[in-house]
Amino acid sequence: MTTKPLWEQGKKRVAFPELKAGGDYDIVVVGGGITGVTTAYLLKQAGRKVCLLEKGHVAGGETGHTSAHLSYVTDSRFSELVKNFGVEEAGLVWSGGGAAIDLIERLVTDNNLDCDFKRIPGFLVPHLAPNHKSTSKETDDLQADAQTARDSGFEATYLDSIFALHEPGVRFADQARFHPVKYVQALAKLIPGDGSDVFEQAEVSEVQDDPLEVVANGFSLRCQKVIIATHVPLMGKAGFLSASLFQTKLYPYSSYVISAKIPRKAMTEAVYWDLKEPYDYLRIDSGETHDEAILGGEDHKTGQESDTEAAFQRLEQKLLRLLPEAKIDLRWSGQVVETNDGLPYIGEIAKNQFVATGFSGNGLTFGTLAAMMASDYVVGRSNPWSDLLAVERKKIKGGAWDYLTENLDFPYYFVRDWLVRGERGSTRSVKRGEGKVLKLDGQSVACSRDESGKLSQCSAVCTHMGCLVRWNNAEKTWDCPCHGSRFAATGEVIGGPAEEPLPKFRKQTKKSEKKLKS
Repeated sequence: MTTKPLWEQGKKRVAFPELKAGGDYDIVVVGGGITGVTTAYLLKQAGRKVCLLEKGHVAGGETGHTSAHLSYVTDSRFSELVKNFGVEEAGLVWSGGGAAIDLIERLVTDNNLDCDFKRIPGFLVPHLAPNHKSTSKETDDLQADAQTARDSGFEATYLDSIFALHEPGVRFADQARFHPVKYVQALAKLIPGDGSDVFEQAEVSEVQDDPLEVVANGFSLRCQKVIIATHVPLMGKAGFLSASLFQTKLYPYSSYVISAKIPRKAMTEAVYWDLKEPYDYLRIDSGETHDEAILGGEDHKTGQESDTEAAFQRLEQKLLRLLPEAKIDLRWSGQVVETNDGLPYIGEIAKNQFVATGFSGNGLTFGTLAAMMASDYVVGRSNPWSDLLAVERKKIKGGAWDYLTENLDFPYYFVRDWLVRGERGSTRSVKRGEGKVLKLDGQSVACSRDESGKLSQCSAVCTHMGCLVRWNNAEKTWDCPCHGSRFAATGEVIGGPAEEPLPKFRKQTKKSEKKLKS
């Protein structure tokens, strides 16, 4: 079964030119997902000359690997936000998600964007399984969640029984769904012109100061401000030490998604989440001949699951228990970045440099909110979320323990991997579609073989902070268990914090060995 996302099926991708010269702009935006594209669009509308740089294809990263829920209901439950930040702040977080959905709807309407946008309800339930026997605690918690959210002005209703699930839950009004790739690419098409540009295949290598400029593909782009809208921020001019410390506040998790055709009206068209940890999430889309079910979950820290294929199998079993007539046709995975207090980091990280990351399971709404905040930052408007979501925010009542426990992984995997640096053996042991870390010529080598039998060999040392990568057997990628960097089977960077590819392995010859000894 293909691991290509549903959103990349059928529609021809919009292409943008490759960067082949330097230039002068007001703003350079790095990253062509929903955050970067929305930021560039808003700044273009505000009269700024903007350059958007995407190292691959616009909407080709994590934006196109989601289940595409548009929800203001956060991963952290409302009661948890109230406990950690206060009632007003919790309401501000959810209001930010609502404002983001409103903006998406307005941009779709104003620009007549063909992206299947639709308002639908959302349901929080104890378990995404039919006839789950809810405990009294689950019921009490749901009733309390509904009341707390309602007291803060959100339309939340406790229900004794949700259709098709036959269990209690909370109904949240005014959520939405859309086609993320269609939306982002259509919005990106509106950016070029009047001094603004969008470039693909434009990989940023550094950000220089005095004068401020971004170097991409070897060309310098001078600007007044830089917006870093990548999934995990580039180091930019924040410096290695401060950037590395910031990245310890970010916890990348892999999440798995499957889609299936189901009978019409088998479930209410909506988005769903449950109370499990990690939770499962479901989207039901209605259609003319059949409906579509998109189920996600099975989250784990990137690089720390030995059998990723089993995660898909568990999802398939869950969906078939819920909807026995489902015809599963696609599967894919993505990555979410969690933070220690459940809120994203959005704001200035260095002078004239703005970052947005840590969106957890709300990447499309928080990414849009980040674009609104970045636009206000550039034009000098005050923003109601700037203090609460600031990179160096002070008001953190909870999260210290999570910070410590999440970062225990780094020394554990770093030390363990350097004591056990790969199995001994020949590359002949690497079968088609398989990858292994082997010890060759005294080096840890990431060896993989594609379906045609071609062997690829790269250093197994992650270029971020030196941990050893692991093979992801479902996605055919190399994943780092320390900080979540991901690499293609051939070594190219798929997702940060690593910014450099895995170096190609070169077997030492007797001639080169003599040079080393001399």
